[in-house]
Amino acid sequence: MKQRIVFSLLMSFVLSLLMTLWITWINLGLAPNFLWLWAKAFILAWPAAATISFLFAPKVHNLSEKIVRKWLKPAG
Repeated sequence: MKQRIVFSLLMSFVLSLLMTLWITWINLGLAPNFLWLWAKAFILAWPAAATISFLFAPKVHNLSEKIVRKWLKPAG
């Protein structure tokens, strides 16, 4: 459980950081207040991303295992 919490926090941190940077830049360019707007977006996004990651990661992991097993299933 501890590993799952740490993973969710770290993965959501990285994804939120990079995605909010990218989307803020796409939408606004390098505006004079870019860093403030990016920080605001990140602060709002990270808690949501961490919660979503914690709740859905096990289901997504199981689904990905099922998909890979089906793709790698020997013919015959």
